Amino acid sequence: MADRKHGAPAPPTDTTISAADWDGRDLTRETFSRVLFADVDMTEVADQGSVFEECTFRNVRFNVSVHTDALFLNCTFSRCSFFDATFSSCKLTGSMFDSCTFGLLKVDGGDWSYVGLPGADLRGSTFDGVRLREADLTGARLERAEVLRTDLSGAWLHSADLTGCDLRGSDLGDLDPHTVKLNKAIIDPYQATVVASALGLDVREPR
Repeated sequence: MADRKHGAPAPPTDTTISAADWDGRDLTRETFSRVLFADVDMTEVADQGSVFEECTFRNVRFNVSVHTDALFLNCTFSRCSFFDATFSSCKLTGSMFDSCTFGLLKVDGGDWSYVGLPGADLRGSTFDGVRLREADLTGARLERAEVLRTDLSGAWLHSADLTGCDLRGSDLGDLDPHTVKLNKAIIDPYQATVVASALGLDVREPR
């Protein structure tokens, strides 16, 4: 399993839910703490305001699920599938993703600070208005993704591939253009100044 930032261990679990069929289940303000979900089918789950604290999800299918105002606090996701899943105004602070798939993932708002997504294949995914402060995106693949109006301050982006990624409106103040791939990335005029300054250029008004 990929390491969490600074080598922090995954929280232990106390109970297990295994091989359950939750396909299409309505989860409204349910609470789970330190639960291991193993081989659970959460396809098309409708999650409204549920809380998952220090839970582990192993081989769980979140495909086409919709999560609104939900909390996944310091959780661990291992070999899970998030095809066409949607997270709106959710908080995933401190959660870790390892060997997961994310095709067409959509994240609208919410707080994903300190999340671990090292090496994640996020091609074609959308993050809009998300807080990704100090998130670990080392080596993440974000080709043709949309990362719009997103707070990336302090995020680890070393070796990330942002080819063709739409970054408009996002905070790129900590981006080191020498350590990421930016070919054909889409940025706004203010971000162009930030990137130019990071490259050592002296940006001035015309004489």
